[in-house]
Amino acid sequence: MTLPSHNNRSPRLPRSRCRRWRQSRTGTAFVAVSALLISSIAWFSLVFSGTTNHRWRRLKYWEGSPHSLSGSVPWSSSPPRFKSELDSPRNRSLSERGNRKRELSLNSIVFGIAGSAHLWKQRKEIVRLWWRPLETRGHIWLEERVPPEETDDSLPPIMVSDDISGFRYTNPTGRPSGLRISRILTESFRLCLPNVRWFVLGDDDTVFNVDNLVAVLNKYDPSEMMYIGAPSESHSANAYFSHSMAFGGGGIAISYPLAEALSNFHDDCIERYPKLYGSDDRLHACITELGVPLTREHGFHQWDIRGNAHGLLSSHPIAPFISIHHVEYVDPFFPGLSLLDSLKLITKAMKIEPRSFLQRSICYDHELHLTFSVSLGYVVQVFPNIVLPRELERSEHTYVAWNKLGHPQEFDHDTRNSYKSVCKKPVLFFLKDVMKDGNATLGSYARAKAKDDLKRKVFCFPHSPPLQYVQNIQVLGYPLGKNWHLVPRRLCCKVNNTGDDVLRLTVGQCDKGTLSSFTDSL
Repeated sequence: MTLPSHNNRSPRLPRSRCRRWRQSRTGTAFVAVSALLISSIAWFSLVFSGTTNHRWRRLKYWEGSPHSLSGSVPWSSSPPRFKSELDSPRNRSLSERGNRKRELSLNSIVFGIAGSAHLWKQRKEIVRLWWRPLETRGHIWLEERVPPEETDDSLPPIMVSDDISGFRYTNPTGRPSGLRISRILTESFRLCLPNVRWFVLGDDDTVFNVDNLVAVLNKYDPSEMMYIGAPSESHSANAYFSHSMAFGGGGIAISYPLAEALSNFHDDCIERYPKLYGSDDRLHACITELGVPLTREHGFHQWDIRGNAHGLLSSHPIAPFISIHHVEYVDPFFPGLSLLDSLKLITKAMKIEPRSFLQRSICYDHELHLTFSVSLGYVVQVFPNIVLPRELERSEHTYVAWNKLGHPQEFDHDTRNSYKSVCKKPVLFFLKDVMKDGNATLGSYARAKAKDDLKRKVFCFPHSPPLQYVQNIQVLGYPLGKNWHLVPRRLCCKVNNTGDDVLRLTVGQCDKGTLSSFTDSL
């Protein structure tokens, strides 16, 4: 189809008429002077008249009417765009001048959580850990109804997804449920809930830090089409799907205008991709058709790993923690606790000081030749030597990928091997409890019993085991600045004292004038 030309010329006037006008110079001059006079009078009247605003509104209305000149060309002065939630009558209060910059509230986010009816009985306990009945909005989307006793007012309302049997699915290894889950965004949008700025997708085995989620989304303009999330930790997964695709288990944030645009053609779009594997790649394919790229946020964690997650938790990137997924496929985070009890302790730490949770700091004691690596809300590691920050920034390789491959090149993040020498391994102090202490957070960390403690005492002579008499570490964490996440930086740390039984550390946001906890201690 050929688009209409923007430069179509008007039909030529009859030759005799043109000749008469050329011969009438007086008439031409008269018309020019008259036009100039009329335009001048109109301008002064517009500027100085008391009814200027009224006339200006009428002029603007005429320009936007179907009979205006702009309607005669295929593209008007401004290119067409999808109508956003901020312009709709249902949310007219949001479209007032300046409201785009107002603080985002949790109530402006609608969660679409993908679940399975036969797993809901155990998965609902994971959702319960982070869901706030009076603050969070959204639904659990299942393929069928569950017994009434499995519903709970303290959990998200349950919705049954539409029938997807009419859609084509030809992938030989995947499951058609990917079609159902890919439509959760569209089905959530069509509920027409009021005052929505963002839709956030996740799974029923995902744990969200909702306060950090709000802080991160508050950086972006919800009136624009935004697609926010993170790829997988697994290189194979990213290579198979796309390095530019957000993985839904870790969470995907979709702005209202993008959700609206997708709802207009999503069902037709997924018919073009019957060979795709799951839901995330279908959503990504349709968003790509709209030309919207992925905006990466490091706090979303797909967690395509198995086994001991210690390496990832202890070297969390310097970014607000937002989510973790696949929590049932990793070992319990704390020694002696079940997975659910570990998650309860972690979510307790998140609620007390969400911005600080999993943020890291490094302390150096050059007299004792020790390095302290602190991951707030999880672990304190004490190294029996000076370990430079560049090495500690890398994730210790304690886990395998989702496909059960363990080679370092299988991961799309920096890794380092665990220390083989028992004399170089750190002593671990895991979080035992956390509480508020005035405006600060006080975390208590207990020494973990290691299998090689005796071996360390025997074979590491003449070097004594680090802090061999210290059984507990207390970390006093001061609150981070409100806009810390806009310009993130590793936290600063100070050793307060090294008593016989308890070691005390202080952690907080670095002053602008300080270099770092390492260079300041040299």
